[in-house]
Amino acid sequence: MRKRTANGKYKIWKGALLVVLAAVAVSVFLINPFRLRRIRYPAFGIDIPSGYSIHGIDVSRYQKYIMWEEVKMMKVKDVRIGFVFIKATEGISYLDPYFRRNWKKAAQTGIFRGAYHFFNPSKDGKMQAENFIRHVELKRGDLPPVLDVEQLNETEVTQLRREVKRWLQTVEEYYNIKPIIYTNTDFYTRYLGNEFDEYPLWVAHYYRPEAPRISRSWLFWQHSDKGRVNGIEHPVDFNVFNGDSSDFRRILIP
Repeated sequence: MRKRTANGKYKIWKGALLVVLAAVAVSVFLINPFRLRRIRYPAFGIDIPSGYSIHGIDVSRYQKYIMWEEVKMMKVKDVRIGFVFIKATEGISYLDPYFRRNWKKAAQTGIFRGAYHFFNPSKDGKMQAENFIRHVELKRGDLPPVLDVEQLNETEVTQLRREVKRWLQTVEEYYNIKPIIYTNTDFYTRYLGNEFDEYPLWVAHYYRPEAPRISRSWLFWQHSDKGRVNGIEHPVDFNVFNGDSSDFRRILIP
């Protein structure tokens, strides 16, 4: 084996150092708060349904680093961001890498916060609930926990319903409040149905002018996935609450 000279070793270390510095520079640029503060939009970039007074967003790792102070301050006409649902967990072990920061910062800026779990239909519902419980501490004034269930993944419908119920029952028993189910109109009708009508519903149905097309009552409506919000570089899901401020405060953790 040929021996490296001192000069050769120096060049190798120099090259490695340059790679590390370049990576650090890119990371700093990507999460630079001063750059994110300059991310401002003239409007939300979507049609906002009329007749609703309480508006919110939901976020996950896809929105990456968020400047929550900018989110809080943005106002277009009479619309502000009043609440946020934040992805916490998925399956039996996954934790969203931005959850802890988003959870803390949303509260610090005075935005009502809620946490959701993305459901894996092929995994044990109780174990998934325990994953959520491990990472999410709900406090007075937070929104109820949410189960995001929108995939079947070749699982039998009976198994899906059984494991969803196990998640909901485990979480309700732990937090002493009934969880919210999130799904889209078609999935709810085809795979969940009236077995889950006792649970509050957060329903997704995009680009409708007034309300989602679903026969049962609903609490939140996710009406767009293309919103723009100051301090967030990537598109955001937009939601409305089906009620006034008094109704909203009644659903919070007591």
